[in-house]
Amino acid sequence: MNEYRIKAYAKINLALDVIKKLPNGYHEVKMIMQSIGLCDELTLERIPKGITVTTDSPELSCGEDNLVFRAARLMFDTYGIQGGVRIYLQKNIPIAAGMAGGSTDAAAAMKGISRLFDLEVPLPRLRELGVSIGADVPYCIMGGTALAEGIGDELTPLTPVPDFYILVAKPDISVSTKYVYGHLDAAGITKHPDVQGMAMAIESGSLQGILDRMGNVLETVTISAYPVIDSIKHRMRELGAVNSLMSGSGPTVFGIFLSEQAAEFACEQMKTEGLADQVFLTAPT
Repeated sequence: MNEYRIKAYAKINLALDVIKKLPNGYHEVKMIMQSIGLCDELTLERIPKGITVTTDSPELSCGEDNLVFRAARLMFDTYGIQGGVRIYLQKNIPIAAGMAGGSTDAAAAMKGISRLFDLEVPLPRLRELGVSIGADVPYCIMGGTALAEGIGDELTPLTPVPDFYILVAKPDISVSTKYVYGHLDAAGITKHPDVQGMAMAIESGSLQGILDRMGNVLETVTISAYPVIDSIKHRMRELGAVNSLMSGSGPTVFGIFLSEQAAEFACEQMKTEGLADQVFLTAPT
């Protein structure tokens, strides 16, 4: 095989709780992660030597700080791969948006290189390797619906969620995950989402149980800095979302809709009103 294409799916957090700050600077978390249909696409091609990354996004560096480059280098160094790879990244997932765009691209690069070079690396091993690139990478390698604990790398697969529609809206701002966690008073959090209860609701197929337990403690930091996030949440509910929430460290907001017609109408309204810079209609995957 000389070329391989792979999709890299974005994620949302149906629930995100921070338990405590750890001595190593990371935070212990408890989250429900969900893959959605919005995705980037990577095209990997064998070349004689070296690692080359290109992209259609002017916002991204293609150098050694790019997570796709780092993922490729990790695979080449770990498995002693002979030859080289050229990777083209078609970017659709908003950048610095709380949707694991960089992590999912890294995960796809690792899986793609395993396939392109006939390595057949088991997914659990890829997840072990991926955590050195970022805490969300192991989940992005696995995908689907999952309970994530530890620093986000301890994963328990869950039953797929019931069908619904997801409206995704990112305002014209970018948020640093490091900034959000750095300004979070983990010890001072007074309201924690019922993550375990949501996991049980997912296993029982109760959409209402999921909706009732949505929550993200990072909103306390990000919404204070960027009130437009709260405005988008409220507007989605006015337009028919049965619930809305900030994903990850933000600033992206997603709303859950039960009716495709209502979701399409809300999508058009959000695009027209200008509260958000990027708006997508998608579903769990």
